[in-house]
Amino acid sequence: MTSAVSLQAQNTAVDFATQSIQLAMNDEPRSLNSVKAVDALGIFIVEHMMDGLIRRDAKNQLVPAVAERWEMQGTTVRFWLRHNALWSDGKPVTAHDFVFAWRTVANPATASEYASMMYAVKNGEAVNSGKLPLEALGIKALDDFTLEVELEKPTGYFLQLMTFLVFFPAREDFYTAQHGRYFADVENMLFNGPFVLTKWVHGASLRLEKNPRYWNNANVHLNLIDIPYITNDSAARFNLFKDGKIAVEDGLVGIVTEQLHDALENRFRIHAHSDGTQWYIEFNSRPERPTSNINLRKAMQAVFDSQELVYKVLGIPGFVPGHSLFPVYLQGVKAKFRQEYPVHLPPLDIALARQYLQTAKQELGVDRIPPLSILADNREIAMLQAQYFQSLFKRTLDLDIRVDVQTFKQRLDKMHNGSFDMVIAGWGPDYDDPMTFADLFASWNGNNHGLYNSALYDSYIATAQGTDDQQVRMDAMGKAQQLLIDDAVLIPTYERVVSTVQNPKLQGLVFQQTGAQMVLTYARVVE
Repeated sequence: MTSAVSLQAQNTAVDFATQSIQLAMNDEPRSLNSVKAVDALGIFIVEHMMDGLIRRDAKNQLVPAVAERWEMQGTTVRFWLRHNALWSDGKPVTAHDFVFAWRTVANPATASEYASMMYAVKNGEAVNSGKLPLEALGIKALDDFTLEVELEKPTGYFLQLMTFLVFFPAREDFYTAQHGRYFADVENMLFNGPFVLTKWVHGASLRLEKNPRYWNNANVHLNLIDIPYITNDSAARFNLFKDGKIAVEDGLVGIVTEQLHDALENRFRIHAHSDGTQWYIEFNSRPERPTSNINLRKAMQAVFDSQELVYKVLGIPGFVPGHSLFPVYLQGVKAKFRQEYPVHLPPLDIALARQYLQTAKQELGVDRIPPLSILADNREIAMLQAQYFQSLFKRTLDLDIRVDVQTFKQRLDKMHNGSFDMVIAGWGPDYDDPMTFADLFASWNGNNHGLYNSALYDSYIATAQGTDDQQVRMDAMGKAQQLLIDDAVLIPTYERVVSTVQNPKLQGLVFQQTGAQMVLTYARVVE
């Protein structure tokens, strides 16, 4: 027997006649500027309003987007652009727009956190370091609708990279006219994707409307994606779903244990999927931080049991205890990466941990480790973890841990500025290859917030990035995986499974592990 509450949820928050839906978000995006830095929430929005050369379809396959077709010959890649791809002001999207965008990402003055992704392109690293001019980047427009890219080396995952937003176009005249406010507000935006952002009240709401000039407009069914609620209170968001005010909860971060029980009681259909995200504690390796000491990091590593965190503390069904930076679903050469390259974790050993701690004190020249900060955002699950680690390290190592709770955007800013000793961090894959995780801790990567710097690690990543031989690539990343554990660069905590409840009238919703975690481009409202 269906409850009255579930009947209400089935018949509101979606409108068949207007093909419109309402959603809630747990926070607002830190940025929507694809050439600089975009977080997971930003990726969700940007991938609905922008189109690159290639995109992923509803079956997670690479399909043409602005590029109708492409060819790869050695280190040369040529793209032929469709003539009906338009900007939202009616002007055509041209090869020149990709040249400008990629040069802007590589430009050291832009300070893009994703600039290292351009290193696959010829001279990308040299341009980004200021050693060569922007014009030396290996991309050129042969004409308005033909784009040619020269790669630095054979790159086996290059086409996968093309789905990520730093490779999206930007039109120079519009970008320049924004005087540094590109995509800061609705009036500073120009779109070429399925939807346009028509409203953004910072901290309060966003609204996406169907783009009438999108080249594949006929296959986009939703006319309006309204996001009138932004709150980090998971109970409040779940109540919005129960009250029939939103169509999905929670497609971006997942509902927590208490709401799962509520969903079961109300007989809501629960959809669970891996969103591809690996979570971990990242240490700050800057010299002035106590956590730059490897023995201190090893001490904390040796007292942590990811199964205790996942099963006893968090208790969210489907979560996988963390053992590596590399999640279990990644593909290796012939089997899953983790099957071919099993990670070897140190034993859980409190006595050994205290020996590490004593050595750390001697090396740091202190009788007692000063209080350490653990940075977390204000989601319930993040604060729960922070409190758990605070208690764990006090109980086993007598370390004083100060929990630094910030909003999502502030947490990202403090990570970028290095204002932490430890941080509860997560990474979702930008593209479908283990390299999307592997290069995170390369010394040149703008997302290496703790500034871990290892010539050996860098050499593994350079090897994996510089060949299209899958065996050589995976062997190098297998060694990189183990080095992160041996150097205690991070403490893997869990792989996230996102559980959602969804209005049954909303169909065609796609959940994926790479890029935007929830895709509405193929969705529709049925009667």
